[in-house]
Amino acid sequence: MDPVPFIVAAYAVALLGSAGLALQSFSVMRIKERRAESVRTREDI
Repeated sequence: MDPVPFIVAAYAVALLGSAGLALQSFSVMRIKERRAESVRTREDI
């Protein structure tokens, strides 16, 4: 059996998983930054 398809599939899974984790982290970071900014503006009042 040729191992190349398995190696390509493993790289694809790793790259897609890393990209998904990066996108999820970025979206959570944006939400937390918005929440922190709203708290900061409420304290300034």
